[in-house]
Amino acid sequence: MPSSDDQPHTRTRLPVAEQSAPVTGRQARPLRTLLTILGIVTLLVVAVAVANRDKAVPGRNPGATSGDRANGATAPAADRTAATGQQPVTTTVNGIATGHPHTEQGAQSAAANYAVALGSTDMFRTDTRHTVLATLADPTSLPTLQSRLDQAFSPETVTRFGLDAQGRAPKGQTFISRIVPVGTRTTNGADTATKVEVWCTGLYGLAGEDSVLPVKQDWYTLTVTMRWTGSDWKLTDYSRAAGPAPLPGDQQAATAKEIADAVQQFGGFRYAR
Repeated sequence: MPSSDDQPHTRTRLPVAEQSAPVTGRQARPLRTLLTILGIVTLLVVAVAVANRDKAVPGRNPGATSGDRANGATAPAADRTAATGQQPVTTTVNGIATGHPHTEQGAQSAAANYAVALGSTDMFRTDTRHTVLATLADPTSLPTLQSRLDQAFSPETVTRFGLDAQGRAPKGQTFISRIVPVGTRTTNGADTATKVEVWCTGLYGLAGEDSVLPVKQDWYTLTVTMRWTGSDWKLTDYSRAAGPAPLPGDQQAATAKEIADAVQQFGGFRYAR
């Protein structure tokens, strides 16, 4: 019998377009890689969109929770430490600014100007100290404040600054006591009474040859309590705390003459919040 290989066969040829070639492993790998890349790109686009969603909405606080946003919470409208732009007062009594507005900014302006007066050289002499207090103190608090400050600036205290008992500097030397308010903030405000903190830096000492107390810099916070008297904010109480003080700068100290000349040549300011 003839073998099966000898039997005739019938073959059918299909058109090329109709042939279904199997997908080999080598052909499938590029397709899987492409799908993976597309998936990663899609995830990155979604993540970036979510991260930038808050930034794209003006006025929205990126740190606010969903509950805050639902309640309409937004970022602060302005920096509370920025100056208001209001003009300083134009009136003075005994060289001290007066007539501050009956507002929070007016109270802060008064506190800054009073801090300058309370830290001036006038406080080291009895007569000028009483004039300062009569100008800025509330009449009902004046006796207590005057007694308190007379004790604080006793002859013994004044001599520790290199002055004589009457607050006079030695011959040929210049006594310096000047305050510069760095900033103010209201810690307890009300319509008729308020408490304001004044962050200050100051210069203290004797400028001149053989000075026993060279001029140095000081940092402190003065808390000023005031009452509205109907025409101005007036001092009723005060307290002082050290600092906050920054690190000293890497700068050469001026000579005693340069400091004395600067204090005499550079005038001070009236302050406004």
